[in-house]
Amino acid sequence: MNILETDHWCLLLPPEWSGDYDDDVVRIGDADEVGEIEITTLCKDSGTVTPSEIVAMANEESPEISSWEDCEVGHFKGLTGSFLDDDTHVQEWYVSANSVLLYITYVCDAENAGMDDAAVTEILGTLVVAD
Repeated sequence: MNILETDHWCLLLPPEWSGDYDDDVVRIGDADEVGEIEITTLCKDSGTVTPSEIVAMANEESPEISSWEDCEVGHFKGLTGSFLDDDTHVQEWYVSANSVLLYITYVCDAENAGMDDAAVTEILGTLVVAD
C-alpha cells in the first residue's frame, strides 16, 4: 500500500492505484483506467463543519442527485449519492471531519458501474485527518 498525503488528510492506495495532484484537486486512478476518484478539499476558517452545512452544500452543488444517503468513509462522515449523466456513472460524497470538508467523486463509463466499487470503498475507508 502507498500513502497519499495532503496537508489536511491522507489515505492508503493499493499498488495498482496512483494519485496525482492538480491545483486543489487530487486525482486517483487505477492501472486499467476503468474509473477515476477526484478529491477536492475545503476548509472552514473556524469551527467544525456541521451536518446541516453538508446537506446544504450537497443539495446546492449536486441538484442531479435526488436521494442522498448518510455515509462514513474512514474518519469522515457525510452524504453520498449517484446519478447517470449520458453514458457516465457518477458517485459523489460530501464528507467532513472537524473543519475539513471533502467533495469526492468517482466517475466511470456507465457500462463499468460497480466494477471498482469494492476498491473505491477500500480506498476511501482509509481516509484520516492529517496531523
